[in-house]
Amino acid sequence: MKTFRLTTVALLAACLSTSLWAQTVDVKNAWARATVQGQKGTGAFMTLTAKDGATLVSASSPVAGVTEVHEMKMEGDVMKMRAIPTLELPAGKPVDLKPGGYHVMLLDLKLPLQKDTTIPLTLVFKDAKGVESKSEIRVPVSQTPPAGAASGGHKH
Repeated sequence: MKTFRLTTVALLAACLSTSLWAQTVDVKNAWARATVQGQKGTGAFMTLTAKDGATLVSASSPVAGVTEVHEMKMEGDVMKMRAIPTLELPAGKPVDLKPGGYHVMLLDLKLPLQKDTTIPLTLVFKDAKGVESKSEIRVPVSQTPPAGAASGGHKH
């Protein structure tokens, strides 16, 4: 009986550690653009690198009524933005979420996002086997990207 318990405990510990280590998406240089009073939407930006490939399937934050993954792209001479259901993260290749490209859109803001504060953001990923994992991060709020972040947008 004692051997059975030890084996069960060891197996359970291995399973738990595997699910904890299954989180193989690295999040770097995250930031959210500060807002002004009355502004109801803003973007959050970062670089995501999935060691073995993954898909970003959703995002959420208590500061926003709606949180969506968005894509901005040129169609002819018009810049268009739309929500996308998922964002593929190829194995080992950094994917920049930046102004003017892919980003996390925070809509129906419940409060202004003030510079030099942080907001909670939860990212949900699926691996190739369909296993979900979450990354709960604190995102600094700023007017400009942090040093080293993909800035995107226009250069004037």
